[in-house]
Amino acid sequence: MLESTLGYQLAADLIVLVHFIFVLFVLFGALLVLWRRWWIWLHLPALFWGAVIELTGWICPLTPLENQMRLLAGLEMYSGDFVMHYIMPVLYPEGLTRELQIGYGVFVILLNAAIYIYILRRKSPHRER
Repeated sequence: MLESTLGYQLAADLIVLVHFIFVLFVLFGALLVLWRRWWIWLHLPALFWGAVIELTGWICPLTPLENQMRLLAGLEMYSGDFVMHYIMPVLYPEGLTRELQIGYGVFVILLNAAIYIYILRRKSPHRER
């Protein structure tokens, strides 16, 4: 029983970590496009998905999966680990309102639009002068 509980706890923590990395990629993935243009093919769909989730109030499919793993593991087991203290408050801040969620979505779009505008205006190193 202990092994399965720990397995669920690990699964929940890994889901939160993947979720957090995805959020960072949505926010800052355009910077990778500055480095290597092929990242655009991964970033634009991720950016679209992240913006849709924030602007519509939909729930990311990772969230119910994570909640199910937490339920199976027992909530009290997570009170002292790194993921719950440092990553969860960033993903799910206290006092998150619908207006703030929309504001985050708009911020993500504007931030990435600014980076992509910079990329498009920047001269490609492969172009002839």
